[in-house]
Amino acid sequence: MDPRFIRAALAVLLAAAAVQAPAQDFPNRAITMVMPYAPGGPGDTITRVFAGAMQKHLGQQIVVDNTAGASGSIGTAKVARAKPDGYTLLMIHVSHATNLAMYKSLPYHPVDDFEPIGRATSGPMVIVTRNEFPARNLGEFVAYVKANAAKVSLAHAGVGSASHLCGLMMMNALNVKFNEIPYKGTGPALTDLMGGQVDILCDQTSGTVPSVKSGKIKAYASAGKTRLPQLPEVPAISEAGVEGFDINISFGLYAPKGTPKSVLDPLTSALQKSVGDVEVRQRLEAMGISAVSAELARPEALRSHLKNEIDTLGGLLVKAGVKAN
Repeated sequence: MDPRFIRAALAVLLAAAAVQAPAQDFPNRAITMVMPYAPGGPGDTITRVFAGAMQKHLGQQIVVDNTAGASGSIGTAKVARAKPDGYTLLMIHVSHATNLAMYKSLPYHPVDDFEPIGRATSGPMVIVTRNEFPARNLGEFVAYVKANAAKVSLAHAGVGSASHLCGLMMMNALNVKFNEIPYKGTGPALTDLMGGQVDILCDQTSGTVPSVKSGKIKAYASAGKTRLPQLPEVPAISEAGVEGFDINISFGLYAPKGTPKSVLDPLTSALQKSVGDVEVRQRLEAMGISAVSAELARPEALRSHLKNEIDTLGGLLVKAGVKAN
């Protein structure tokens, strides 16, 4: 055989081995998990919980990088542009789906430019009000807001936020239009609700349940078909005969498009082990959030969930004519 052919074939094999080597011994250095929202919020806490748990299973440190701005799209774009080697990941919630409807020109596509790793959490929503709100129960709440919608104020954490989506869905389901009061985050909105400056907020249990339990605000219903384990005495909105109002906020983990399966598999495995970790589940439950099952912590489950949110919640924003400023 021609020695030149042998040398050329050997060079090709060595090059292929060099390309595969990083995947085969993944991970061999620290991983960055981008959280595209500001430090201190529920998303930041969730990301740090999973970063700490997954690094134990992967044997490498996971560093959380808060790259906030533009409803999470700045940090998300950063991950989309990253090298697809598994060392830059994205932890994000519903804004990954809704930004497609809100922004005319996103620098990425949420489906086409990412590899799903798996879902991480499931966070129900709850309708809360200032303590002086006149309704005594869920039935009276529904009747009151329908009769007085024009003078009811609805707080939310900003355009495209989970609380904004929940508010839009509530108004659709009740066929009413409240006075929307946007805030720069859930914290300021909740503060004004506790102070009686606004009437209603529909948001994740992670922010609202502690204030309900301490008596600072009132809870009328969970935004769905089942009661909340954190507030078992509070009925589900469906118990009042309200249909089409079921929203749950889930965080999911993604890698850049083109990340090889040999890298994605250990990441999914680490995520599945983490959602079953007793300490992880306890920390999340203390926030009013649940870790998903190992079955949902898979790429297929996250891909399906994302496409459903693009259709339903993205469609909700399109119907309402909502665009980012």
